Amino acid sequence: MALRLYPFRQYSDHDVINMFANQIVDDNPSTDGNGSAGVLVKVLSGNLKKDVIEFAASSSYLGKTDYPFLGADKYPQVPLRCIAATTGVPVLGVTLNQTIKNDENGEKLIYNPIKADELQAVLSGQAVPIATRGLFTFDETAYSAFVPGYVACVSATAGKMAGVDPQLLSAHTPIGHVIATGNRTSQNGQSDEFAGTGTANYAMVMIDAAASWANTNAN
Repeated sequence: MALRLYPFRQYSDHDVINMFANQIVDDNPSTDGNGSAGVLVKVLSGNLKKDVIEFAASSSYLGKTDYPFLGADKYPQVPLRCIAATTGVPVLGVTLNQTIKNDENGEKLIYNPIKADELQAVLSGQAVPIATRGLFTFDETAYSAFVPGYVACVSATAGKMAGVDPQLLSAHTPIGHVIATGNRTSQNGQSDEFAGTGTANYAMVMIDAAASWANTNAN
């Protein structure tokens, strides 16, 4: 599984929004795209005049549905959408689940909802939980240049964060506070089997999406 967001986290359910579907959909659990968990997102579509659920007449995910003289189900999806955020825009929050189509064997998860729950995933068009505030642990693939005490800012790379010296914030969009960093490759002289193939750095960040609103006009 592609992990940008590690299990250790502290947040309140009152600070989680369950209204928006991620516009970007990863193919499978190992895909490290902007459909992953731990991605900073912004509002893409927020039209409340639309129905609570839309039914797509055709969907590549369902396959061929236009056989003649046969009834066919339409694909249900949430009309409100979010997408990976970049610097200079208000941030909605950080995704808590991955949005994917298939499991690790290429089988469509629409036919295996239990497996989707086990993968902590939602399907294309389903609302993804988005945390607006809390303490989260991120893998190095979610950020760059994190140092304890730095401000976590929205990166120019969509969905990611960048560490910025507090004295150099004028041209950046803050999103949180880097409180600690670590490395999984060296723990008391013992190698870590979960370190992966990268440098295995990770960081704890206090996230508050409201911080991005105040500084947007300054950019």
